[in-house]
Amino acid sequence: MIVTNSSEVIKVGIAQMDIVKVPKTIRTSGLGSCVGVVIYDESKKIAGMVHVMLPDSSLGRTETINAAKFADTGILALVDMLKHEGAQSFKLKAKIAGGAQMFQFTSDKDSMRIGPRNVEAVKVQLKKMNIPIIAEDTGGNSGRTIEFNPETNKLNIRTVNKGVSEI
Repeated sequence: MIVTNSSEVIKVGIAQMDIVKVPKTIRTSGLGSCVGVVIYDESKKIAGMVHVMLPDSSLGRTETINAAKFADTGILALVDMLKHEGAQSFKLKAKIAGGAQMFQFTSDKDSMRIGPRNVEAVKVQLKKMNIPIIAEDTGGNSGRTIEFNPETNKLNIRTVNKGVSEI
């Protein structure tokens, strides 16, 4: 159990996003091959999180796209939400976690490498938007739960069978 001193924890589900201001924190669980992307503005004490499932919205199978599901659309939508709440683009920073390779495949097919592809897509999108990645905990083969506190700008990471760390 992640213990916080804040008054409320906002939970972000798979393929969802949300933003918080101090004193709230924001959490997502079930990060296997998915990537949790936290974007924050230290001076405004505001942070957003998107739980990215897939690297690219061109993989969408329906006409209507859930922006939070994909790295390319989710990060863009999250930055728009943050700016709408007063965050300044040039002050935004990011921390990322997840992108595990949850299953071992005998095939070298790129389509099976969802975790690493998600991490790469997130990094490409953040770079395009000039948002520096301050810290990351990606890869491996264990699931993660993450919680970000915009007061301390710390990302608490609970990794299955590996305990808790903070970046």
